[in-house]
Amino acid sequence: MKVILRQDVDELGYEGDVVDVAKGFARNYIIPKGLGMEATKQNLAAFEMQKKKIEARKVRAREEAETLRDRLAEITVSISQKAGEEGKLYGSVTSMDLVEEIEKQGVVLDRRKILLEKPIKSLGEFEVPVKIYQEVTGRVKVVVSPESAGSE
Repeated sequence: MKVILRQDVDELGYEGDVVDVAKGFARNYIIPKGLGMEATKQNLAAFEMQKKKIEARKVRAREEAETLRDRLAEITVSISQKAGEEGKLYGSVTSMDLVEEIEKQGVVLDRRKILLEKPIKSLGEFEVPVKIYQEVTGRVKVVVSPESAGSE
């Protein structure tokens, strides 16, 4: 079944794309959630009229994403955790922890945008990728240091 996407859908396509999906996926997920509409002749004709607006919105979103990427490159997130021998953490640093620290520096992010394969479980410096927009990925420098004995 051919569907016109109204929003970007991960692993499927971007707003405005006409994609071929299984009928059940379209009927039970994409259309009810408002992520897309069936690609009929009427819908395609109506969509053609909106194409310029969508393209302008994509250009604006990409520019904002590139600005955010540059801002993220300047940020260094410092997190203190309790650590044992050999630099192993007693807990771990997750994407939620990173989002909280980044927000303290004035940048609001969705935790799902942080591409942390697995939680950080050791001390040190890390480069964490952040998917901001299609084909725009930033990096945040994360420094995990041992919690000092005096702070609790």
